[in-house]
Amino acid sequence: MKTTPLTETFGVEVHDVELAELDTQSFAAVRDAFETHSALLFRNQTIDDAAHMRLARMFGPIEDRDTETLEVGEDFKVPRVSNVREDGSVTAEMDLHTLNLKANMLWHADSTFLPIPALVNILIGRVVTQTGGATELASTRAGWTDMPDSLKDRIRDRAAWHRLSHSRARISPELAALPMFHKWPDQLWNAVWRNPVNGAEALYIASHAFAIEGMEADEGTKLIDDLIAWVTQDQYLYSHQWQVGDVLIWDQRAVLHRGTAWNYKEPRVLSSICVSATATDGVDAMRPIV
Repeated sequence: MKTTPLTETFGVEVHDVELAELDTQSFAAVRDAFETHSALLFRNQTIDDAAHMRLARMFGPIEDRDTETLEVGEDFKVPRVSNVREDGSVTAEMDLHTLNLKANMLWHADSTFLPIPALVNILIGRVVTQTGGATELASTRAGWTDMPDSLKDRIRDRAAWHRLSHSRARISPELAALPMFHKWPDQLWNAVWRNPVNGAEALYIASHAFAIEGMEADEGTKLIDDLIAWVTQDQYLYSHQWQVGDVLIWDQRAVLHRGTAWNYKEPRVLSSICVSATATDGVDAMRPIV
């Protein structure tokens, strides 16, 4: 495949590949690039929901937060990250739905609060804004590689607790109180994810992380903040300005992401499918022995 770098530290744009036409052989090259570069951008794609799901299943089992994972043949509606209601109107800036979108503007990896976390997000631009509304990625692999030992030593061999309502509470207590954010018990994951294909390590953290196992609350909170601040420095970032037909794919094990603000009177629609991590992706090694 022909590629060009997105940044000096991670990510590539892939050229001359039609994702809707991938077969098993051509997907192998995509998966290899995914493991190597952590983030892939494909522009000018024509890919409907059926092709979106077919591509996702090449990576693994589709995540469905109603049933957690989705088997082939089950009904599934591709989630939309959007401020557009069914009648075509847009939600107001302080509407709870919009506040939930604002919670996505905190640095996070998807599904760290689930019993099975995500391997990948496949995000497609459907309706884009004139300004703002970018999706930003931060390489926790590159950040971890450069991290000073004084900070690494504080988190290596430790685990972090994750809870969805924790990130929502940082935006709105009313939002965080909704039942939809309390469906799963707190999850404990090791703080470093080793890629089983190439051995590369990455910090595994998120805005959903609320405590470090074995640390006092204040110390753990401060460490989480320090770690996220380190791996989201400018040299580890890619900011994607959406065009219709863009497909952005990233490794949830090695990349944090966040949305950015836009004029909430403008409609914005992205379609998103997460794929759950499996044993071959290293998830079993992420379950700490406590």
